[in-house]
Amino acid sequence: MKKDIHPQGYRKVIFKDISCDYAFMTRSTIETKDTIKWTDGNEYPLVKLEISHMSHPFYTGKMKLIDTAGRVDKFRSRYSKKKEAGK
Repeated sequence: MKKDIHPQGYRKVIFKDISCDYAFMTRSTIETKDTIKWTDGNEYPLVKLEISHMSHPFYTGKMKLIDTAGRVDKFRSRYSKKKEAGK
């Protein structure tokens, strides 16, 4: 294996799915400004996710629209115009 190709400085980080309020801890080198107090009483860096396995339709079996900054409405309005023009 090649030496010095892997990142250094792994630390415990909390990843939180903001759509369903699910959080998990893992080790990562990602940089973040946010922090959160975990169940063990310590404070860890926080990375906010829009979707995870707890909210993704493939894993949950439920179709759930997550509107982030009006993306769903923007998509619908854009393609409803094309659908009307095609008729």
